[in-house]
Amino acid sequence: MSLAIGDPMPSFSLPDTDDRIHTLPEEAGSSATVVVFTCNHCPYALAWHDRLLDVVRDYQDRGVAFFFVNPNDADRYPDDSFSAMKERVAREGGWPAPYLRDESQEVARAFGAKTTPDVFVFDGARKLVYRGAPDADYQEPSQRASWLREALDALLAGRLPDRQETEPVGCSVKWKR
Repeated sequence: MSLAIGDPMPSFSLPDTDDRIHTLPEEAGSSATVVVFTCNHCPYALAWHDRLLDVVRDYQDRGVAFFFVNPNDADRYPDDSFSAMKERVAREGGWPAPYLRDESQEVARAFGAKTTPDVFVFDGARKLVYRGAPDADYQEPSQRASWLREALDALLAGRLPDRQETEPVGCSVKWKR
C-alpha cells in the first residue's frame, strides 16, 4: 500500500553512511521534507542522482530537509550494501544530504516505495503533497528535476503543488525474498 496525497509522514529512524541515526518526523524541514528512495546500482537512480543533489544544494537553506534512503536487498544486490553505500559517498566526496540504509525494508513498505528513485515531498505540517518521479525524463539532464522543484517552489510560496502525483520511474525496489 502506498501513501496517498495528504497522508502523514511515516516515522522512522535509520543510520546514514556516517553511522549517525536520523529520525523523522523530528528532523523534518520547517518548509518541506523530501524523502527519495534510491540505490547504488539502478541506471535510473544514477541518471537522476546529480539532478537530485543539485536540488538539495538549491533548497536546503530554505527550510527544506532531504533524506535519501536505500532499501534494496543487499544479499541479492551487493552494490546496495551498507558498506558499498559508505564507499560511494566517500568516493564522491560526500553528499549534501544523508544517505540512509533501510536494511529491514520497513520504511520502504511504510511509504509504499515502488522504484528507485521514488520521490516523496511533505509540507511543513508533515503531509504528503507530491509523490513520483523527479522530472519527465531520466535521460535528459536539462529537466533539472523540474517536477520536484515545482513542488518545492509551490510549498515555499505557501500553496500546494499543481502536479501532486506522477508515476515513479526506475528500477523496482529489490525486496527481500
